[in-house]
This record gives sequence, structure tokens and C-alpha cells, in this order.
Amino acid sequence: MGAVKTDVCAADEAVGLEVTDPAAVAPKDARELSKVFFDQLTRLEEGTPEYQYARNTLIEMNMSLVRYAAGRFRSRGPEEMEDIVQVGMIGLIKAIDRFEISREVEFTSFAVPYIVGEIKRFFRDTSWAVHVPRRLQEARVQLARATEELRSRLGRTPTVKELSELMCLSEEEVVEARLASNGYNSASLDAAIGGSEDGESVLQDFIGTEDAALELVEDFHALAPMIAELEERDRLLLHLRFVEELTQAQIGERLGVSQMHVSRLLSRTLKRLKEGLLTTM
Repeated sequence: MGAVKTDVCAADEAVGLEVTDPAAVAPKDARELSKVFFDQLTRLEEGTPEYQYARNTLIEMNMSLVRYAAGRFRSRGPEEMEDIVQVGMIGLIKAIDRFEISREVEFTSFAVPYIVGEIKRFFRDTSWAVHVPRRLQEARVQLARATEELRSRLGRTPTVKELSELMCLSEEEVVEARLASNGYNSASLDAAIGGSEDGESVLQDFIGTEDAALELVEDFHALAPMIAELEERDRLLLHLRFVEELTQAQIGERLGVSQMHVSRLLSRTLKRLKEGLLTTM
């Protein structure tokens, strides 16, 4: 414990130890010193410099717990490990703020689940290409295990019914979990497709269909100014016929004219719009 020296502070019953380099304290010594600093936190007023010093010292002394917990995920690679450690620190801070020394529980046993939980929450919130509810994320893991177990046991791909029985879920929930699994990974529409004859085909060439409704959007856009130029009566006729979807007889009753007259007016208006639309193309 060479990094620790006694130092009486001015405040009554304040921090009685000064740790010159908390991060350099060995894990074994950190366990003993943490008890002292947690005890002092219970007696210090939150927000005071002494309280903040004790809390910060606890954080730095116990960083080894974060490195230990993060080591379980070392297969993620060095770049992601930096993020994992940062997230683990959040879990450590939460554990320190919620730890009660009166419970007589080792802080390490209390803190590690907090740290690991925060890291797993990070994976849950950032690993999926598309955000799906937590229950479906958990069902995906359960589904993968059940599928592998049944495939080994049966020598074939299991059915939805077999999976539902093993997972204790309804068949609808199994199907939903399968669909949700598609949101875990994503691929760029510009991703090259291996094995294509021209060697230059990309994913977007093989998905999607022509949307006929897009042509309607263009037609509506072209028709809008022409409809605005119509007389109010003609606009009303179009509204009654094509928005409210009334029959010509119903329109005639509402306007007090014959069905034949309504038919002539609509034909004339539609002809005018059609001719105007053709001239714009």
C-alpha cells in the first residue's frame, strides 16, 4: 500500500486517508481501502469536496473490476474494447452510488453484475442494425440455441411447432422471433453480389419492384394547377364523384339537376383535363 498515506483533513470526521495514485492500488489493497472510503461516504455530506474526493477515489481504485469484466468480451476486438471499458465505467459508478456497506456484502460481488449488465445493455442497444423490443432480442438468442439443439438431435432443421414446444412459446412468437432476427445484421444496397455473371451486380438490382403508384403522383402533380383553373361547379362535381364517390344520380339529386346533365358536365370536364394532361407530357 505504498500509494497510500495518512493525512488528517480539516473537516470533522472527513477523509482520513489520501491515496496519491488510486489507479495504482493493487486489487487486494483496493478491496480493503474501499471499505474505509465507503464508510466515510456514509458520514460525509454529499456534494462537499471531501465527499467527491472519496467517491472519485473509489472509482479509480476499482477500475480493475471494469477491466476484469470487459475481459469477457475481448473477442470483440481492440477498437470495440475501448467502448466496452467506457460503458463498464458507467456500471461501476452506478454500483458505487448504490452500494450500502451495512449489507455486509463484498463490493466486488455487488459491482461486477452492474458492470456486466451495463455492457450487455450496450450490446443490446447498439449491436442490432434495426431496433427491436428487448423480448424479441432475447427470443432470438433462445431461438438460436433451440434450433441448434434440435438440429443436432433430429438431424434436420426443426419445424416451428417443435421449436415452440422446446422454447415454451407459441408458434406465433417463434415466427415473430425469426422475423426479428433479420434485424440483427444489415447490408448495403450497393453491396456486390458474388457469383453474378457480369461481376458488377449489386444487391439493389435484385430487390424491390416498380411502384405503379409513382406515376399517379406525377399525374396528380400535373393535374393540380389545371383543376385549380376550373370553375367552382366543375371542381365540386369532381369532388362529389371522385372524393365522396357518389353516383351520378346521387350528384344530380344533391345539385338539383338530372343524371344526364351531370354525365355531360363530367365528360366535358374530364375531357378538358385529359387534353391538358397530354399537352404537358
